[in-house]
Amino acid sequence: MDTAGLEAVAAKLRERNQLDCEIAEVIGRPMTSGHLAEWIASQVFGISLNSAANQRGIDGYFTGAPLEGRSVNVKWYLKREGILDLSPSGAPDYYLVLTGPASAARSSAGTTRPWRIDFVYLFDAKELHTDLAVRGRRIGVASSVRRSTWESAEIYPTESARLPLTPQQRSALAGFAL
Repeated sequence: MDTAGLEAVAAKLRERNQLDCEIAEVIGRPMTSGHLAEWIASQVFGISLNSAANQRGIDGYFTGAPLEGRSVNVKWYLKREGILDLSPSGAPDYYLVLTGPASAARSSAGTTRPWRIDFVYLFDAKELHTDLAVRGRRIGVASSVRRSTWESAEIYPTESARLPLTPQQRSALAGFAL
């Protein structure tokens, strides 16, 4: 048994738990990647989150132009590996996806997944579901999305007419890069 390793990891987890409590105080929900992503998205993109965090498929609604009133499901993947967890029924109008760096899907052994935002993607849910169905792809957990689809959905750091970002929004997102 690696007693020293266990003790070191236990100490780091105590530190992490304290940080998670501090973040939870700010975001008003338990500190998980999903809740934190939703909170960040609500602040940066003007999304009114649903009061109950357990509503399937829709996390909230955009409050400003050009997407005012449209429903959204927010995701955060620490690496962009080309897959998305999609809602097969009751889909939102949009999927807003925050990701870390692009990476091929492979073994995670010996790697890390830092909490960072390098890219933001806005997918039209109907277009995405139609594309997957036409190509005979499954819609659900770990749906495989073509690289070209990711590229056309990118709204940050690349500028996009799909959802133009203000300098303030860009600056806020840049704060989450390493």
